[in-house]
Amino acid sequence: MANKRAQTMEENRARLIAAARKAFAEQGYAAASMDELTAQAGLTRGALYHNFGDKRGLLAAVVNQIDAEMAARAQEIAAKAGNGWEALLAEGAAYIEMALEPEVQRIVLLDGPAVLGDPSRWDSQNKCLEVTISTLERLLAEDVVKPVDPEAAARLINGAALNAALWVAASDEPREVLAKAIDAFRALATGLLAKPA
Repeated sequence: MANKRAQTMEENRARLIAAARKAFAEQGYAAASMDELTAQAGLTRGALYHNFGDKRGLLAAVVNQIDAEMAARAQEIAAKAGNGWEALLAEGAAYIEMALEPEVQRIVLLDGPAVLGDPSRWDSQNKCLEVTISTLERLLAEDVVKPVDPEAAARLINGAALNAALWVAASDEPREVLAKAIDAFRALATGLLAKPA
């Protein structure tokens, strides 16, 4: 009985997240109606409040889901580039490029920071940070990067990628800005190399 209840709760959460993701992507967070969203999910406002506390909590869950998907995609791209320095750069560039995607742009890069605050405090961003720290620790051990604190370097690399993505998302000319952002990201990150490329 408890197992069925937990399964139903998880299904309800998934339905609410899917409906919110669609509504937030199409209408934006501010314009999305909770009554329409819950009706689309076939649930009540009570289910939304029970699962997420409020509309802001639901946005946080949607951002976490999209951010996790973005991280997985960026890591797949990095894996194809190898497991060293080029992989780190490819992962950052992939994250920046995802700012061209309307759903990522609106939910993660525009509404997310406006409603949820500083992305560096989001759980999903901190998971990405942990991966970058681990990569930099390995690159430090291999003498690929200069002897710097791996957390400090990871925060700067991730911050540069995030700010570049925010710039692309907010731009009137995102494709033009994307090329500049990726070039600058690579140039900045290359300053960490022990031996210039």
